[in-house]
Amino acid sequence: MFVIKIGGNIIDDETKLASFIKAFSLIDGKKILVHGGGKLATKLADQLGINQQLIDGRRITDAETLKIVTMVYAGFINKNIVAQLQSQSCNAIGLCGADANIIIAHKRNHATIDYGFVGDVDTVNTSFLKNLLDQNIAIVLAPITHNNEGQLLNTNADTIAQEIAKALSKLFEVSLIYSFEKSGVLKNADDDNSVISTINEISYQTLKEEKIIFAGMIPKLDNAFTALNSGVHKVIIGKAENLQALIEGNSGTTINK
Repeated sequence: MFVIKIGGNIIDDETKLASFIKAFSLIDGKKILVHGGGKLATKLADQLGINQQLIDGRRITDAETLKIVTMVYAGFINKNIVAQLQSQSCNAIGLCGADANIIIAHKRNHATIDYGFVGDVDTVNTSFLKNLLDQNIAIVLAPITHNNEGQLLNTNADTIAQEIAKALSKLFEVSLIYSFEKSGVLKNADDDNSVISTINEISYQTLKEEKIIFAGMIPKLDNAFTALNSGVHKVIIGKAENLQALIEGNSGTTINK
């Protein structure tokens, strides 16, 4: 089965999103699409005069920001993707982590940074997800979770994809694909042809030390290695427009142990 995370830049582009959704609808097999939607949430926050702060690619989520990301992620973006999948004859259901206890999380506890209402994953309801997948329903999952005490939490979508892939790897052979606007992990962030075809844990440390990999790519790769070390069969990072090639292993960056 496939757990595929789509990046916010693709969600912001109607043409690229439509192309991606068509390719996703044609995937043969069980599939879960995890999405965020950071740019739209940031744009709405700016219009409302709510200051936004990111640290290492992760959004600080105060009470007002939580309202915005819930509306944008679990509302408009989630249901827009579901509607487009239905138009491609792909039966889909749109959910967030709070639905059916799909993901229970806890408020992040950090020694020096208050991330606000940001959640780190505790449990994944694999039996519920399996039940939907076994009915050939594609799952579209927004990264809003809850703490089982009535509090919604904003959880990084890359992390959600990793945790879902890890949990389901006990039941299926799972391929985790991070798809976004770039062709893969790049040696030169400004050159889309400088794709690093494979990365292992040793080369990853070197790439970080040399500042070739930095900022938002670091949590994405951290998640990739955590997934591989927890039973996920394969992790690939690459361009959303090349989704079929990513699935076939003919494009993007393959992450190895």
